[in-house]
Amino acid sequence: MIVEYIRYRIPGERSAEFEEAYRRASRFLAGAPQCVNYELSRCVDEPACHILRITWTSTEDHLEGFRGGELFPGFLAEIKPYVGMIEEMRHYEPTGVRGDGGSVPTLYTWMGGTEALERLTERFYETVKADELIGPLFAHMDPAHPRYVAMWLAEVFGGPARYTGERGGYPHMLGMHRNRAITEAQRRRWVNLLADAADAVGLPDDPEFRAAFMGYIEWGTRLALANSQPGATPVEQAPVPHWGWGVAPPYQG
Repeated sequence: MIVEYIRYRIPGERSAEFEEAYRRASRFLAGAPQCVNYELSRCVDEPACHILRITWTSTEDHLEGFRGGELFPGFLAEIKPYVGMIEEMRHYEPTGVRGDGGSVPTLYTWMGGTEALERLTERFYETVKADELIGPLFAHMDPAHPRYVAMWLAEVFGGPARYTGERGGYPHMLGMHRNRAITEAQRRRWVNLLADAADAVGLPDDPEFRAAFMGYIEWGTRLALANSQPGATPVEQAPVPHWGWGVAPPYQG
């Protein structure tokens, strides 16, 4: 992805009409498959200054796909009166420096940290071992396995990166699922038993947390199912996923 920043200097008396023009123009961005998201901001310290941020799938998709496509003429018609007021228009490549501030707690903190996750996995694997459908998959489970899974989940939900540092990260987890031929019925039972365990150990039950928590569980188990099939060719090297409160974008390869 690439981020385009356009800085405008709009006279105060034209600010309202400028913003209204971009409200109309935004429908063309919303309909463009090359556009990931967009945002227009007005400077508090210097109100004449406006910044438009547009995230594109790539520079080429912007310059050739969008500008050469059928949506661009309509977009340009709306914002053309303000083109002469542009002070900067450049593409920027995101770096790996990013994260959330302390005003929004991580899912890891919200659920109670490592202690809560270890309670969860201990209770969960007690029920797993007694289950007729997925119990056989864990018949020879390492006694420390619940703690290792708690380490994985802690890192996924914003806690310490111990699974990467001590267990080998994503490649190790991938190896745990290879050629297991997990079925959809087994995956679904895994999800249901984990949800039951979350209730049993008192994980937060507010809708926002449970939606995010179960969103990862659904995503992760579906990925594990696909990677476990004989002949599967999963991605070999990747970081441990980091899951937050938001919504994951669609996977496009």
